[in-house]
Amino acid sequence: MILIEYTKHNFVVKDQSSVDVLRRGHFGKVGKQSLVLSPEEALYLIDMRNAQCKHNATALSFNDVAAKFWKTPKFAARYFTYKDWRDRGLVIKPSIQTGASGRGQTKEYPQSELKLGDYPIKGTFFKSDLITVLDESEEAKWLYDELWFGQYGSYKAADRGRLNKLDIYETVFLLSKGALKLDNVTKNEVIKLASGRRRDFQQLYNVYSDWRSKGYVIKTGFKFGTHFRVYFPGAKPAGDNNSSWVHSKHVIHVFPKEARLLISEWARVIRVAHSVRKTFILAVPGTLRGSAVHLDYNLYHRKGGDAEVPGKDMPRYAMLSLSEEEYIGGSGFASAIKEAKDKKLELILAIADRETAVTYYKVKQVKLRGSTNEYYEIDWMQP
Repeated sequence: MILIEYTKHNFVVKDQSSVDVLRRGHFGKVGKQSLVLSPEEALYLIDMRNAQCKHNATALSFNDVAAKFWKTPKFAARYFTYKDWRDRGLVIKPSIQTGASGRGQTKEYPQSELKLGDYPIKGTFFKSDLITVLDESEEAKWLYDELWFGQYGSYKAADRGRLNKLDIYETVFLLSKGALKLDNVTKNEVIKLASGRRRDFQQLYNVYSDWRSKGYVIKTGFKFGTHFRVYFPGAKPAGDNNSSWVHSKHVIHVFPKEARLLISEWARVIRVAHSVRKTFILAVPGTLRGSAVHLDYNLYHRKGGDAEVPGKDMPRYAMLSLSEEEYIGGSGFASAIKEAKDKKLELILAIADRETAVTYYKVKQVKLRGSTNEYYEIDWMQP
């Protein structure tokens, strides 16, 4: 039986046979003729290996030990995510080491130049609806057919009607580019109205403009619970045979650095995107500032079916442990991404729900050339 001694806030194993067994299992840190365990390691051994923990000859139960950390932020989430990874036969260690060179690389998407018309198209803006209706013209039809701005006719039926309707982001973008002229309001008045309707309009528009300027088609993501859906440069409303509708493969959700979002709501949006086979992209506008969120663990995974281990392999991922009822801020999320990238590790978000089941999401940075915003692909992962 493994005996753990709790003394001076340390968990120590001194019996040599137990030390040897735990070292082979990649537990703990080697000390002077002993093995020093982290609180999560000690609790795991009590929980799963029937280890005994004593303090001055007094036996300590799991809760006796865990209660010493009850005020530690997200301690239960840290333990249950640690336990879940270990139960999969994989090694998990405190977040200290640097990963293998080359991991955590960014992913670059294709870009193209957006070419608009040489003169403005006239339209009327509707204040309550935040929609612009364009006058019937060849230019308004061309804007839809060739560049996919607005909705001509009816949704998925452009031949049913003769008007092109622009949403608020398309309206401001075309006004800013000099390709649209409104007969009843100015661009500044439109922006003021939109910002009064939703406080994060400028940040959402920043992301919209960032992608649209680089040739992407950006439309509403309402049906998928996100801000935008994305089509790569060159996409048009209909397929090559002018009859089949083209479907988006990516959605974007904007997460301002000052915003805070409940993890359960955040995960729900990603799940919806995954269920309809779309890549979820999280947009964090602006450069990194604000409070830091530090990573919890380094993770070893598998290579060719064999589990990777310390000493032989380098860690593959960095884990940020979270609970279903926790909030995460845009600044903290960006901070965790940066720390993982600096360590050359890919980031995994591990979320423990109210039943202590753990769901994993893998994060990879997306690079848009010339952008000051940060973008991340987030995808569900089965370890």
